[in-house]
Amino acid sequence: MASLPRSDDSRFGLRRQVRLAGPIALSSGASLGPVDIAYETYGAMNADKSNVILICHALTGDQYVASDHPVTGKPGWWWRLVGQGKPVDPARHFIICSNVIGSCMGSSGPSSAADDGAPFAMRFPVITIRDMVRAQVALIDHLGIDRLHALVGGSMGGMQVLSWAANWPDRFGAALVLASAARHSAQNIAF
Repeated sequence: MASLPRSDDSRFGLRRQVRLAGPIALSSGASLGPVDIAYETYGAMNADKSNVILICHALTGDQYVASDHPVTGKPGWWWRLVGQGKPVDPARHFIICSNVIGSCMGSSGPSSAADDGAPFAMRFPVITIRDMVRAQVALIDHLGIDRLHALVGGSMGGMQVLSWAANWPDRFGAALVLASAARHSAQNIAF
């Protein structure tokens, strides 16, 4: 895989979307396919692909981690962490932030077309954090990356990082989990 273009302005991420080959087996026993994943990238992947950081977003987040949101025009939700001279710097790292499945921001979700051509709506399968991570693993595989330099996530994104650690511990070098837990109560989710 050739290096992807590099942006000198980290607020301009490269918007991408991919349809993954084959369905993803879900924790419920169902499968979801085809699966579309929307994501953004910042920086350039080095030759040995050892500088890749995957940022996992919170429930209220999306793939627009450090670039202006195309609908609201607001800065990305973690623009203070990701950018030139910042802790996660596209001059040093190839940064990926994918939208989770079940979202309405470009990845497969209830508004996606089912086999009959109509939106899934209430027929969209129940998904878990592990299912979201299965889709991320499929994306990373699609991009030809065997091992991530690091994973970073806060809140629900932190739960995704914990799922990576529990289920795919050999696929990354470091994990940063912020403001998160292994699970939430119904009350916490309601808040």
